[in-house]
Amino acid sequence: MPHGAEPHLAKALTLDLDDTLWPVWPTIERAERRVHAFLAEHAPRAAAKYDPVGLRKLRFEVERMRPDLAHDLSGLRRESLRYALVDAGEDGALAEVAFEIFLEERNRVELFADVLPALERLAARYPLVALTNGNADLVRIGLDHLFVEKISARDVGAPKPDPRMFEVACARLGLRPAEVLHVGDDVERDVRAALSAGLEAAWVVRPEIHPEPGPPPEGTRYVVRELLELAAALAP
Repeated sequence: MPHGAEPHLAKALTLDLDDTLWPVWPTIERAERRVHAFLAEHAPRAAAKYDPVGLRKLRFEVERMRPDLAHDLSGLRRESLRYALVDAGEDGALAEVAFEIFLEERNRVELFADVLPALERLAARYPLVALTNGNADLVRIGLDHLFVEKISARDVGAPKPDPRMFEVACARLGLRPAEVLHVGDDVERDVRAALSAGLEAAWVVRPEIHPEPGPPPEGTRYVVRELLELAAALAP
């Protein structure tokens, strides 16, 4: 449902990925279980010391210890795996193999049912740019042909809600921020951040992700429950 009454004149769209195009946490949990299974076979002391929940807690602890990696989730994951291995007296070099196993599984996402038809409809009318704090690979996922660019926090050295990701996207598109509509699920990292950077914003409040989303930030152009609803408004 459009949140604003005035028609939107977007010339391009930027889109968040995790929890906007697919549910991320079931995918992360599955990837973490696969990594633990690898450790159980090749680094049993590390697997015994850190179960999948322990590995995740360690990842967050490493993030606190290494703020310089806050923009690089791949680097954080590698470093936390290396720490777990070395801490348990195992070979730290196995972290690279374990991370590749994680990344392979992390990119086996299950798209929300509306995503592919909505992206095809939107891509036929607008340049689409992916903006993500994470390490999803659009080539592995099979959506790269629908996007003209993918910009990650690792690319620009800062994660959303930092305005630099939005600034880089607008620069690469050759458009003013007001000519770009950002689409995402996170009210702070996507909606408020985009509005603060001068972009328009569409808030995707999928019931399975946001059962009680609350009111949208002032200035939000669209509030939709799925991408097809937005496509119907932008590409009728």
